[in-house]
Amino acid sequence: MKSFEDIEALAIDKKGGAAQLSALMAEHNGPKTPEELETIGDDRWLSMFTKTIFQAGFSWKVIEKKWPGFEEAFEGFDTARLAFLPDEVFEALLNNKAIVRNAMKIKSVQANAIFLRDLAEAHGSASKFFAQYPVEDQIGLMDVLKKRGSRLGGNSGQYALRFMGKETFILSRDVVNALIRENVIGNESMSKKNLTAIQEAFNHWRSTSGRSLNEISRILAFSVG
Repeated sequence: MKSFEDIEALAIDKKGGAAQLSALMAEHNGPKTPEELETIGDDRWLSMFTKTIFQAGFSWKVIEKKWPGFEEAFEGFDTARLAFLPDEVFEALLNNKAIVRNAMKIKSVQANAIFLRDLAEAHGSASKFFAQYPVEDQIGLMDVLKKRGSRLGGNSGQYALRFMGKETFILSRDVVNALIRENVIGNESMSKKNLTAIQEAFNHWRSTSGRSLNEISRILAFSVG
């Protein structure tokens, strides 16, 4: 496994120079502080979970364009209301042309509302749970999303965390290929063994480079593509 300095050098070469890489890195905001995350309403977490779920396997631009319609259809993603979604409301959503009418994904909104409500009951708010979850154990947080949330395993949950401002890496195809190249993992399997090795590598690079998981993740991707 190379030092992160060497990996960054690969990314600089791939992108045509340090200035070009810096410009790409500046295109996205960095992670929020835990204190900033705690101030976010739980409805915004449900909104983002829903958006990344609907984006999966679909045009992100289409979902973005339709998003005001989603916000209106789901009445601002109030977790308490959506945790109890009557059949007639569900049927109305299935016939609402302002959103993408995918029954399983619409159902996931209720399941994730219940998930977030449960987190709020245990921790004061779902935002406090996400804010206080250790950055050094993102794999553990991904497991929580997969097991307790709906359709939040894989990249949907990871993108939601990133977009909400939680410091996080995303296991995109390019990142996984970079991890294989660096001999962190031997294949693309997201086995427990591989996930543990991935977390250890990110923690090592984070401590030695001073960069956030966001930056490390993106530079790994840039070092491949």
